[in-house]
Amino acid sequence: MPRKDIAVKPKQQTKLQLQKPKLYKVILNNDDYTPREFVTIVLKAVFRMSSETSNRVMMTAHEFCKAVVVVCTKDIAETKSTEANDLAKEASFPLLFTTEPEE
Repeated sequence: MPRKDIAVKPKQQTKLQLQKPKLYKVILNNDDYTPREFVTIVLKAVFRMSSETSNRVMMTAHEFCKAVVVVCTKDIAETKSTEANDLAKEASFPLLFTTEPEE
């Protein structure tokens, strides 16, 4: 015979919440030696930008000394930044791309 004084509680289901990965900015740093045409070529090749967008990013860096190129996950940001820096180094230009966490 079942006992009536025992309370049965339903099991609590736990939901797993996935955290979004932290995002990082790839920043184009302006210098006085790298030709503008080369900067736009790198932006087109590495970051797959159109001519208009690459020109706009390049001019923003020229006017404000820095420009955010793309915001993405850490691995992608570091890979793209390294690839762009390697292209500049091969061409003997001091062009510099850096990464930093997005706030």
